[in-house]
Amino acid sequence: MSGQGAPPSEGRGNRLDLLDAARGAALLAMVVYHFTWDLEFFGYVERGTTGSGGWKLFARSIASSFLFLAGVSLVLAHGRAIRWRAFGGRFLQVVAGAAIITGTTYFATPGGFVFFGILHEIALASFLGLAFVRLRFWLTALAGFAVIALAQVFETPLTNPKWLAWIGMAERPPVSNDYVPLFPWFGAVLLGIAAARLVSDRGGWEAIGRAGRRLTRLSPLSWLGRRSLVFYLLHQPILFGLVWAFAQVSPPDPATILQSECRRGCISEGREADFCAAYCGCIGVKLENADLLRAFLEGLTTREEDAEIEGMVLECSMPR
Repeated sequence: MSGQGAPPSEGRGNRLDLLDAARGAALLAMVVYHFTWDLEFFGYVERGTTGSGGWKLFARSIASSFLFLAGVSLVLAHGRAIRWRAFGGRFLQVVAGAAIITGTTYFATPGGFVFFGILHEIALASFLGLAFVRLRFWLTALAGFAVIALAQVFETPLTNPKWLAWIGMAERPPVSNDYVPLFPWFGAVLLGIAAARLVSDRGGWEAIGRAGRRLTRLSPLSWLGRRSLVFYLLHQPILFGLVWAFAQVSPPDPATILQSECRRGCISEGREADFCAAYCGCIGVKLENADLLRAFLEGLTTREEDAEIEGMVLECSMPR
């Protein structure tokens, strides 16, 4: 690939401000999502909020944008020729970051530790994506859509075990606080590669570069986007620590947490909303009167107390 259509090499002195700004905007969106996740973890937001509805779509759009931009960056950095030394250095940085995330979450939240999250996916997808950076854009786009579609229509028990779950398409996806398997997420990287190749074929990088230089108001986002890996590794420990510190001073109301979780579980079982409101209100009053509310929420009740709580559940379940 040569001539006007060749992409600029994304080196230290020749970066695209617009691309860095887009990455910076995605980082800020990620902060919003993770802060809400932290609030949910400590009980300030209803359980299940960030894993359903609009918040779930928000999280997926953030992950998709990072992976799409990773694909674009592959073409910018290696579209003319694969620069193995530069690729190897960046690849090892991302792998190291992924290892840090896995180790940290294993000790912090062992039940949902991150064994294959966004950084793991970026590392693997970047390596595999090198095979596509010089293909016709439409071939890569077709491959991207195929990867996404396959994960929607095909499931297999073979990838249920955690050591194979990184592939995706599992019948029973593993529990993890950040799970970004190869299928379907590699498709987003391939679509980013295809888009960048299309821009290269149309000779559009120069215009994109000029537009980025004119939009000086995007400079803070560009600055942030150029430090995406460091920011990613630091932002969540800081946010988590801030919410934890606030919880020590002003902890969430345990009665509110109980009502939220109880009603959600009750309604999910097919009960009427009016019944669930009365049932959960009854349970809450009885737990508070018995001074068992906090112990129940923290899973610290004894066998005798569990038997007492079962009696409360039975009594509150009776129609009035």
